[in-house]
Order: sequence, then structure tokens, then C-alpha cells
Amino acid sequence: MRKEYDFRKGKRGPAIPSPGKTRITIMLDDDVIEHFREAAEGLGTGYQTMINSVLRPLLLTRKAKSRRTSR
Repeated sequence: MRKEYDFRKGKRGPAIPSPGKTRITIMLDDDVIEHFREAAEGLGTGYQTMINSVLRPLLLTRKAKSRRTSR
């Protein structure tokens, strides 16, 4: 390791960009977060990934319903 590092050209933010993802701040109830954290830990995945996987089917279902009613 070096004794000093030069961060003058450094940029804030994630080291590796995540295409198709946006970082946000969201307020959720404590019990909801705790549920997802425990469930995700049991499966060996991240709780944010698990929340996303629960929300995606809901989004797709609503989009499909919207297409059927607009015909």
C-alpha cells in the first residue's frame, strides 16, 4: 500500500455503474425492511434485490391489465 493516494481526479458515486438501475432514497416501515432482510439472508441474496423481485411482477401485471383495458 502507498503512504499517500491522489484523489484529485476522483469522482463521487458507485465505482461500477449499474445499467438499468437508479439509486434512490425511500422510506419503508421498519417491519417491512426487517422482513425482507431476514428473508434475503435466508436465501443468500440482498434485501433490495428481493424487494425488486417482489415489485416487478406487480408492475408487469398492472401493465398487462392496462393493455387489455385500452383495446
